[in-house]
Amino acid sequence: MVEIQLYSREQPKKTTLSINPKFLEMGVIKQGILGGFSGKVGTVVGSFWRGISYIRALAPNVANPRTAAQVNQRNKFAAVVAFLQPIQTFINVGYKAFADGQSAMNAAMSYIVKNAMTGTAPNFTVDFANALVSRGKLTAIETASAEELGGTLTVEWTSNAGEGNALGTDKALVLIYNSTRNQAKVVLESGAVRADGTLNVLLPSYPTGEVLQVYLSFQKEDNSIVSNSKFVDSITLA
Repeated sequence: MVEIQLYSREQPKKTTLSINPKFLEMGVIKQGILGGFSGKVGTVVGSFWRGISYIRALAPNVANPRTAAQVNQRNKFAAVVAFLQPIQTFINVGYKAFADGQSAMNAAMSYIVKNAMTGTAPNFTVDFANALVSRGKLTAIETASAEELGGTLTVEWTSNAGEGNALGTDKALVLIYNSTRNQAKVVLESGAVRADGTLNVLLPSYPTGEVLQVYLSFQKEDNSIVSNSKFVDSITLA
């Protein structure tokens, strides 16, 4: 045991604490004895993220860290991370409303892992048709289509301005994800709005046979809220 002596200006009387040495490792108290801490203290781990203090129990030793359930979950996470990394710019806008106490990427990962996975264990992939790349309270579009011709992708939709809180001035946001090579074309500031009903996007030089997953969302003119995304189509380049 280790003895620690504490003194207070308000109470000059000495206080002695006896503490097991294993609890005196790596913990750093930043804001006094009642503040948060970082590092490990015994079986508790403290950390900070965006000014928020967190504590959690130290994970126990796992005899078999590769059970079937664990492998399946890791494979799902790996598939979603691979999908999200090239579209992070879009996700930061599309999941901004959910970045409260977590990042937009973490919010998107949580949603997609729970709601948009396909495959047979242990081989999982993202179900592109059910994946939402934006989520919000703005009224979403209902009908949309996409066509590629001569290196240009044309996205068309039926304007539903006036329904719910949808306005003709809502900005069109387009995500084109090349699932063959794990690359993306993100269109956030095209100038097209809901009332236009159409948007042309010049594509990179993708070869024949590659597959594009096309999504359409809308954002209020003042950038305050977005709609749920609409999966428009899966297009194989000819």
